[in-house]
Amino acid sequence: MPASAPKGARPATLEDLLAIPEEERRHELIEGSIVEKGAATGEHGAVQRKLSAYVDPYDQRPGGRRPGGWWFATEVDVHFDAANTVRPDVVGWRRDRVPERPRGTPILVRPDWICEILSTNKRNDLIRKKRVYHRHQVPHYWIIDPEEETLAVYRWTPEGYVEILVAERGEQVRAEPFEATPLHIGVLFGDDEDDQPAREP
Repeated sequence: MPASAPKGARPATLEDLLAIPEEERRHELIEGSIVEKGAATGEHGAVQRKLSAYVDPYDQRPGGRRPGGWWFATEVDVHFDAANTVRPDVVGWRRDRVPERPRGTPILVRPDWICEILSTNKRNDLIRKKRVYHRHQVPHYWIIDPEEETLAVYRWTPEGYVEILVAERGEQVRAEPFEATPLHIGVLFGDDEDDQPAREP
């Protein structure tokens, strides 16, 4: 099905999305259109791996030596409504709100944090999916741009997402909702942790 269905055509549904063979299904349902997810570059995959390592201390029960309190997943289908089932790059749920790890395909539980890593189809992450996430009140939205080597952090408000932090390579930040752990932006883009200065923007 094309990314934009002809005017008057029936909107695509979750059933249409799931009808694509699983081994070929690198697609999302966005506002009633089936859209092929942007091709992941080598930089995209490396950033995703580094980001997953950064949030890993939170992926356990709270109260231990590490921060804890979250469930995380990468590249899973998340169903928001009849017109929107998307596949965020990295997604998280607070355990105090979601006591058991979200399961199933697609996952039906609204996330508490989503991070998209921009690739060849960045318009969806910056506009269309951002609108969906805001409409469904996802509290925290991060956008990482491997080309510009930046991180933008957004917080949900009724009026729209508010950018509360933007940082670039060479800076260290404490980005909500993971303020307990400093993040060296350069590490996301290939720098070694031991070589990072403690400079905050």
